[in-house]
This record gives sequence, structure tokens and C-alpha cells, in this order.
Amino acid sequence: MAMDSTALRHLHFVFIPLMAPGHLLPMVDMAKLMAQRQVKVSIVTTPLNSIQFQAGIDKEIRSGSSIQILNVQFPCEEVGLPEGCESLDTLPSMDLLNNFSIALDLLQQPLEELLEKQRPFPSCIIVDKYFLCVAEVANKLNVPIIIFDGTSCFCLLCTHNLQKDKVYEAVSAEEKFLIPRIPHRIELKKSQLPGIFNPGSDLTLKARREKVMEVAEKSYGIVVNSFEELEAEYVKEYQRFSGHKVWCVGPVSLSNRDDIDKSLRSRRNLSYGNEYVKWLDSWSPRSVIYVCLGSLNRAIPEQLIELGRGLEATKRPFIWVLRGAYGREEMEKWLLEDGFEERVKGRGLLIKGWAPQVLILSHTAIGVFVTHCGWNSTLEGICAGVPLVTFPLFAEQFLNEQLVVQVMKTGVSAGAESVVHLGEEHKSMVQVTRENVKDSIENVMGEGQEKKEIRERARKYADMARKAMEQGGSSYRNMSLLIDHIVHVKGLHN
Repeated sequence: MAMDSTALRHLHFVFIPLMAPGHLLPMVDMAKLMAQRQVKVSIVTTPLNSIQFQAGIDKEIRSGSSIQILNVQFPCEEVGLPEGCESLDTLPSMDLLNNFSIALDLLQQPLEELLEKQRPFPSCIIVDKYFLCVAEVANKLNVPIIIFDGTSCFCLLCTHNLQKDKVYEAVSAEEKFLIPRIPHRIELKKSQLPGIFNPGSDLTLKARREKVMEVAEKSYGIVVNSFEELEAEYVKEYQRFSGHKVWCVGPVSLSNRDDIDKSLRSRRNLSYGNEYVKWLDSWSPRSVIYVCLGSLNRAIPEQLIELGRGLEATKRPFIWVLRGAYGREEMEKWLLEDGFEERVKGRGLLIKGWAPQVLILSHTAIGVFVTHCGWNSTLEGICAGVPLVTFPLFAEQFLNEQLVVQVMKTGVSAGAESVVHLGEEHKSMVQVTRENVKDSIENVMGEGQEKKEIRERARKYADMARKAMEQGGSSYRNMSLLIDHIVHVKGLHN
């Protein structure tokens, strides 16, 4: 699609991600892809958050991209957050979630003042759906707003239909029900539904969730980190039922083409990740298990210990990322007293803290990904062409599990039964035993025709993902259509 270069020169896309790794990284990737189309792009975040991806953006600027980072100060002090607490994954406790939300709302005026000064003036704001005050900013400055939704169209359609039909209200917590009016037969239990279906007693949270839906209703459309070949029927049905314009422009993690990009994406220097790559080099192709339950890991220590015992029982090499968002001290104590690390020495590598996931997953030695089914991780697993062992914990992760296990058929469930709601971890119990862990890994890595087919399907989807992002692919085309849409909305095509 040839676009008028004068029109492109007047365009300025502003990306405003939510401050949390799982929300920030895909939007930064998307901003980089957009800037490669000769339009001006700004990413707005706070100083501490921008440190994470500054090196990657500097690399883009050196290669000729018109991209910049704009910083606003995060009002930690005003809302009673500890200094330096500028991201969801740095909250010392989930009890401070509300303070964090108030801090986001306080950014309205600084954002307005910052954007007003920009030249060319912003043509479009792409914002995370949870960053609510930005809708007011866009309204005041009269700039079209597009919502970034960090989930899949499969998940959007399921959620939309469940909210409309409320079939889950008629069943008990452990009873299965069919999700209405979707292309596949998908059953869920009430206990596996995302938080929006569990209003609970937190009225503030409930009000925020309603506002999220209201803002999406009034936006110009939704941009999704997915690709049409993965869920074409769901993209079409969601557009039809919701009336929203939808642009699938992913998997955006594929914008990190070489090992340098993949390392820089993970907020570290270039040498970061080398040691893991070296370790992986010593194993044969598709032999290593990679385990990561997300940046906001909600699994209780008892559950993580079972997971560790299951990994030990497989007798296979593994990398286990322990982010320790919940119950970190107990895990440290167990590792120290149990002698786990000593016993798995040589074949088990533990990473405590952040890991360069895209870099690790793209290594040929990785044979399976044990994941919490956050949408970014699910996509990164798909791009790596490896089967998934699904271990959902909260939010929409049980829906993503259904997409992988029932629709794509590129993974198996580890057997988690119900959502661990944020802040309610202490009420949760061990859901996945060490036997579950060992068996589900064998079910995708072992011998046999069925297991081989799962692995083959996983490789096919990786191929489709790559093609979608290449010039002429569906996601590449959708990015062009999105830019084109804003050119028309702003009347720049005249």
C-alpha cells in the first residue's frame, strides 16, 4: 500500500502503555514497528520505566527511526506509594493496587500539558485499556484514541458474549458451561472466569472495570497483538458483535529480529543472556523444558514446590524462571533447606528475577514451554514453534488455555482448576501436583504419533506468525490500514 509521504510526515502516533512489564513490552514493540513506517512515534512513560527499553529505542533511532521517549513523573509520594514504585510488578503488596490506580488518574494534567507541546501535534493516541485518564486527555485535545487490548480476539469475543448472555450465573462454581455463540465448542467452569465476572466486594475495582468497557466503546477501535491466521473467525465475529474496528498487528515480539534486540528488550545490557544461550548450546535440539509463570506470578510457594518436584521427576534438562511476586521468602527458604538446586545441578538452571524470554524461547534447544498463559507469553511460545504446557493462574489465562488446547491443539493442560484472584493468593491451594507436571510434559515431549502431531502443529503456527509480520503479510497489512485510517480521519489525504 503506497502512502503519500507528505501525509506520513504530518502523522504523529503517541503510545501510552500501562506501567507493568506485560503491558509495556508489547506496546514498545508495536511503537517500534509503527516508527519503521516513516511516521513520528512517541512513547510516553515514567523515567524508571523508560530505563528498561531505552537502549532498544536508541538502536532504532540510530537506524533512522523517528521515535522518541517522553517522560512524565509518577506521583508516588502523593498517593502513598514507596519511592521508585512506578510499575505494577514493583508494588510491595497488592493492597496498594488502589493507590497505583489513583496515581495513574493524577497523570491526566501532566499528560495533557506534555502532548499539547508536541510537534507535529498528535494525530492519534494508542493507549492501554486500563490507563483510564488518557480518554479525558484525548477528548480535551480532540485526538482520536485507539485502545490497545493485551488479549486475543478469542478472549475478547468470549468475554463479550459471556457479559451479554450471563450463562455462568445459572451454574454452581464447579459446574461446566458452554461459552455461547462462538465458532468452537468451549467449556469452562465458573471458577475459571476472569475477575470481571467475580465482582467481589471491591466496589472501586468494579467501577474501574465498567469504565474500561465504556472507554473502549467510545474509542475509534482496538489494536490487538495477534494475527488473523491464528483466530480469523474470532476477529470477524468480534468485529460483528461489538461493532469495533479491530486491527491485528502481531505477534509484535517478532519485531526483535536478532539476539541483540532480544536481549535489549529485557531491560539489560548486551551481554545479558549470553550465559543462558551458552548453557542452552550444550543441549540437543528440542530437549529442554522452559518454565515461567509470568511477571506477576500469583502461584503460592506450596504450588511452586510441587512444580519444582515435577520438573525434577522428568529427568530432563530445564530452565525455571522464579519471579517470586508472591511468597518469595518462603521459596528462598525452601531452595536453601531442601537442596533442590544441588540435586538438579547441571541439568536444571534457575533464574531468579527477570529472564530474556524471547531470546531463550528462540533457542533450538527449547522443546516445551510451561506457561501461565498470559497472552504475551502464549504468543512468544507460538512464535518459537514449541508446544505449551498450560498452567493458568488468573485474569483471562484460562480462556487462553482453551485457545491453545482446544482450538489450536498445540499444547496440553497441566490441570489447574480455578483462578487465583489478585490479593486472594492466601486462599488458594495446590491445584497441580508433581505427577500432573511430569505427565503433561511427557504428553508433548514424549514418543508417539499424537505427541509428534502436537509438535508439528506448533511449528506450523510459528511459520504462520512469521509470515503475518513480513511485508505483505496480514499483520503488516493491518498496520498499513491503521495508519491509512488515521490519515483519513485527520483529513491528511487531501
